[in-house]
Amino acid sequence: MLEPGTITAIADELAAAERDRTTVPLLTARHPGMTVEDSYAVQNEWRRRGQAAGRRLVGRKIGLTSKVMQAATGITEPDYGAIFADMVHENGSTIEHARFSNVRIEVELAFVLKTDLAGPGTTIFDVLRATEYVVPALEILSSRLEMQGRTIVDTISDNAAMGGMVLGGNPVGPQEVDLRWVSALLYRNETIEESGVAAAVLNHPAAGVVWLARKLAQHDDGLSAGDVVLAGSFTRPMWVHPGDTVLADYGRLGTISCRFR
Repeated sequence: MLEPGTITAIADELAAAERDRTTVPLLTARHPGMTVEDSYAVQNEWRRRGQAAGRRLVGRKIGLTSKVMQAATGITEPDYGAIFADMVHENGSTIEHARFSNVRIEVELAFVLKTDLAGPGTTIFDVLRATEYVVPALEILSSRLEMQGRTIVDTISDNAAMGGMVLGGNPVGPQEVDLRWVSALLYRNETIEESGVAAAVLNHPAAGVVWLARKLAQHDDGLSAGDVVLAGSFTRPMWVHPGDTVLADYGRLGTISCRFR
């Protein structure tokens, strides 16, 4: 494990990068022995400071749950990060591109919980019982670390590259549709760029939430009623630039969009 002072220094560096919209050199290049547990310690310190400064935790994101995302990043295991209230945007929002670094968009489903969910024995049926509704979401990725050569340790430390999210479309109960077959078409500036089916996330998007609950249990943590959980992307990340308009069409679950200025 890294020394507490080193963990604090890394959290400071990442917080400064988020504030200044800059990137910093890879952590693994500077701390070759850094472990996954070290990286979650860095993330937790960064999150603790955000909450101490008045940011409100509203949920968690899960990353790298699909083969297409693992292939796109070269990382072969899932990770998770924190979602603060100031990261959540309404459907149709105009968003400042300069708020983020290395800006990309992912297509996901968000699970909104009605009851607490915790424990190493969590199953997919527990997730479905605990879910109030599922709703389309776009995740805005923002990497505060150099992109080339990142490992899972770098990504976790950087709050799993969470920058922001857009929620919208038609909320549905977890039993109202076959969530495995929810599909989406992703457009940038009226041109289709990506498409995917939610089963790409661990064969069922709720399986991503199962993974998260079990992983949080290892860190003596859990999910709470009201939390929003981004279950993981089922398309490759799409780069976006100032002036771009993004729209995802989820069929019967509706559309969700945003514009970057």
